[in-house]
Amino acid sequence: MALAPAILALPAMAEEHPSVTFMNKLGEDLLHAHRLGTKSALLRVVLRYADIESIADASIGSVQIEDGDQSRYQHGVANFIARYIAEQSRTYPVAKFEVGEATVDKNKNVVVESKVYMMAGQTYSVSWQLNWVGNGYKVADARFLGFSMVNQERGIFSDYISKKEGDVKALIAALNRQ
Repeated sequence: MALAPAILALPAMAEEHPSVTFMNKLGEDLLHAHRLGTKSALLRVVLRYADIESIADASIGSVQIEDGDQSRYQHGVANFIARYIAEQSRTYPVAKFEVGEATVDKNKNVVVESKVYMMAGQTYSVSWQLNWVGNGYKVADARFLGFSMVNQERGIFSDYISKKEGDVKALIAALNRQ
């Protein structure tokens, strides 16, 4: 999903906008799960806060998933994200997370800036793309260190499917491995 042109996006008041409240809660829960370092703790956060349907659709690109496999594929994407964060949490321990400014487009989709402080002293910025889903926000993408989570997944998934000679079911099975 493309981000709205800058003309359609307006800064949101950090203390007032519900996206910032959402991100503060996400930050607390993600930091707690990160400190636990388990895939299961991180999976709970991913399932609660991520727009898995949107992420899964964007991550698979033009490859078609059969209707009967959609649910397993989406759950596998959530597993993949949780497993990745769990692996990274051991190498890159986070000290704290700060939520910055939010920018809102006409469809209530939002980009929220944040800063992550590592235990070793480094910092990096994360831009969170939030979608309005139902009656609340969900994370649709995270951009950090020049990478988009969704674009990175699309490349990984595409390579895997190519190596498996187009077998999408092999990808779904691999994503759902514990």
